[in-house]
Amino acid sequence: MMPDLGKYAFAVLASYGSSIALIAVIVWASLRRARRIRVELEQVEARRNGES
Repeated sequence: MMPDLGKYAFAVLASYGSSIALIAVIVWASLRRARRIRVELEQVEARRNGES
């Protein structure tokens, strides 16, 4: 199933690997930030509604 990449096999596979790793890091950072922002928003809404 894997195509014959010849002498470029390492470069191509390394590029695929680094791309997948970078996408995973971006998704992880986005989810982490979304959780943090959600908590901050809930705190602001609680203060606005007079809750502490």
